[in-house]
Amino acid sequence: MTDTAQRKAIVTGAAGGMGRAIAARLVEDGFTVIMTDLDADALQRAAGGIEGPTETIAADITRDEDRTALFEKAGGVFALVNNAGIFNPSALADLTGDDFRRMYEINTVALFELSMLAARVMGQKGGGRIVNIASRAYLGSPNVAHYAASKGGVVSLTRCMALELAADNVLVNAIAPGVIETPILAGWDEAERAKLASYQPLGRIGMPEDVANVVSMLASPRTDYITGQVIVVDGGRSVGGGNV
Repeated sequence: MTDTAQRKAIVTGAAGGMGRAIAARLVEDGFTVIMTDLDADALQRAAGGIEGPTETIAADITRDEDRTALFEKAGGVFALVNNAGIFNPSALADLTGDDFRRMYEINTVALFELSMLAARVMGQKGGGRIVNIASRAYLGSPNVAHYAASKGGVVSLTRCMALELAADNVLVNAIAPGVIETPILAGWDEAERAKLASYQPLGRIGMPEDVANVVSMLASPRTDYITGQVIVVDGGRSVGGGNV
């Protein structure tokens, strides 16, 4: 048995490609994973292909009663992976205050609320891990000002939480993925995908497993001296600059 045996992790947005990959990797690491998302049927389909202990709980993470019920059903958890989020590109001139409020409510505020619930549970049990999925877009990118701002908030929140929760041995880190193979790219033709891949120094589009592997490291009890960090998983694109 691994040293994570008998430990639980919650993964939000677990019905999607990246969330499912994260859940599968944590199960492989020895966690019992509570997978949560809005769509109960999609959750069941996602969990069905994972070999190992999983539980599915449909929840709207923007609702206080759903968040509370989620943690009550999950019981003690060692790791929380805040993966749920929304993305809908729009030119700056077309954005409204409501667009920002909706983006922040899901991508930043709900993440904060969930993290505080988790921190209380973890603090009572000697510590834990919170991994926030941000985005490389926080560095700046066209047509996603509201999204980039919400993910910039996640980065800043991660750093602040890490400082204030360190005394309880709750380690908080963030991952900022670049271009990852998700349903967002489903409509792209081969020429468009090849062009997009060419912008990445490693010459390919990232896979959900590339993110899941970093989550695995940060969620592990063996990783006990890393907190407040933002790990960019983008094939080196951020090193080369540019906003594609």
